[in-house]
Amino acid sequence: MSGAKNCPETPRQKMIGMMYLVLTAMLALNVSSDILNGFTKVDNSLHTSIESAEQRNASLYIDFNDLYKKNPTKVGEWLTKANNIKKESNDLFNYLENFKVQIVKIADKEEADPKARNIKGRDNLDAAAIYAITGGNGKILKSKIDDYRNKIFNAYDGNTSKQKLYSEIFATNSVINEKTNEKQPWELSMFELMPVSAVVTLLTKYQNDIRSAEAELVQYLKSQTDASDFRVNKIEALVIPESRFVFTGDKYKARIVLSAVDSTITPEYYIGGSRIAKGLYETSATSIGLKNYAGEIRMQGNDGNTRTYKFKSEYMVSQPSATISNADLNVVYKGIINNFSVSVPGIAPENIILSVPNAKTVQRGPGKYEITTMSDGELTISVSAKIDKAIKAMGSGKFRIKRLPKPTAFLADKSGNQKQNGVMSPDELKECVLIASYGKDELVKANFQIISFTMIADGYPVKNVVGTQIDGNFISRLTKGKTLIISNIVARGPDGYNQNIGTLIVRLG
Repeated sequence: MSGAKNCPETPRQKMIGMMYLVLTAMLALNVSSDILNGFTKVDNSLHTSIESAEQRNASLYIDFNDLYKKNPTKVGEWLTKANNIKKESNDLFNYLENFKVQIVKIADKEEADPKARNIKGRDNLDAAAIYAITGGNGKILKSKIDDYRNKIFNAYDGNTSKQKLYSEIFATNSVINEKTNEKQPWELSMFELMPVSAVVTLLTKYQNDIRSAEAELVQYLKSQTDASDFRVNKIEALVIPESRFVFTGDKYKARIVLSAVDSTITPEYYIGGSRIAKGLYETSATSIGLKNYAGEIRMQGNDGNTRTYKFKSEYMVSQPSATISNADLNVVYKGIINNFSVSVPGIAPENIILSVPNAKTVQRGPGKYEITTMSDGELTISVSAKIDKAIKAMGSGKFRIKRLPKPTAFLADKSGNQKQNGVMSPDELKECVLIASYGKDELVKANFQIISFTMIADGYPVKNVVGTQIDGNFISRLTKGKTLIISNIVARGPDGYNQNIGTLIVRLG
C-alpha cells in the first residue's frame, strides 16, 4: 500500500495506478461467492465454539473460587494467576473484536455491522490492508499477540510440550516473500490483498484460540492446587471431539468421558436415548451445517443409586472446497512461472496436495506454488487434502493459457541503459545490443531472446543480422546525420514463439 504523495502524479504514475486497480479487480473475480459464503459459515461456527468455551470458562472460574473459599492459603496463588490470565485474554479478545469492526467499517462505511458479522463488502481486498498496514494497526496487533504468547509460555513454566504448542498457535513469525526472496512481516502476510471475509474469519479464529488457551491454562492452574479432595465430589461429563469441522461424506467422531472416574465401575453412555459402546460416538455427516447432539452418562454411586450426568455438544459439517488464486493474474501465461496461492478451510498447508497435468509445479512455501506450462488451451489445478490418513478431493479450478504479450525492442549499452529512438553517436551504437522486454512497468516477468533483425540506411545495402549485436562495420560506413532503421526485429520468448516486435529509428549525431 502506498502512503500520501508529496507531489502531483505524472501521467505514467496515473497509468500504473489504473493498472493496479484493474489487477486488483481481476484478483477479486477469483474469490467466488461460494468461497466467501464458506468463510461466513466457518466464522459463524467459530462464534458458536467461542460461546461454548466462554460458558465452560465461567464454570471453571466458579469452581476455582469455590476451592479458594475452602482453602485460600493453598489456592490463593493459583487463583491470582488465573485471574491475570482472564484479564489478559479478555484484553486481547476485545482488541481483536474492535480490529474486525474497524476493518468492516472501512469496507461497509455507514452500513457496517457493529458486531462485524453481517458484512456487505466481503470481497473487499483493500479494507484490511488500509487499517492494518497503512494505519499501522497490524504491528500493534502483532505486538499484543506476542505479549499474550509470552505470558502463556511463562505460565506453563516447566511444561515444555504446552510451551511449544502455544508458541506455534500464536506464532507471528515473518514469512519468505517468493518474489523478492526476502522475509515478509507477519502483518503483510495476514492483511495484504486479503478479502474482508477471510480476514474477519482469521481474527475470529484467533479469538477462539484465546478462549481455548484460557480454558486449558486455567484448568492447568487449577490442577496445581492439588485439591483432589474437593474435585472427586464433583463429576462432570465431557465431550472430546476429534474435530469440530467435518466435510460431507466424512464421519464425526467424539469421545465422551467423565472428569473423575472409579476404575471399579463402568459408566453407561447414551446419545438421544440410545446406548453407545465405550463412550465412542460416531455418526455420518450427510448434510452441511451446524449439528447439535445431547446425551447423558449414567453411573452407579457407592450408595447404590444411579447418578446421571448430562452433556451436549456441536460440530460443523461443510462441503469440501479449495481456494485457488493466481497471485499474479487471472490467466496463466505459457512458458513462464505463474505464482499461485492454494488453501483449504480447516486444512493445514502441509496437508494440501496439488495435481496439475501438463505442467511443472514447484512448492515455494506453505500454500505457495510456482506453475509452468508449455501447453495451450486451459490449465486444470486439482486440490486434495490428507484427512485422517486418507486423501480427499477438495475442488479444482481452470485457468486460460495465453501466449505472452508482445515485448518492446530496446537498444542497450554496456551500462544497461536502454533507448528506443533518438540521436546516438556511431561509437555508442557499435557497443549496443538489441534486447526485448516489457520495460520498467512490467506486469509479467519473462526473458526474451533477439533472434534476428535488419539494418537499413539510405544509400547502403540492407544488412541482415543474426543475434543481438549491432553490426559495427555497417555503422562505420554511415556519416553524421544519417538515419539508421532497425526493422524486422524478431524475438523468441520462453513460450517458444517467435514474434516480430517492430522497428527502431536512430539518427547518427
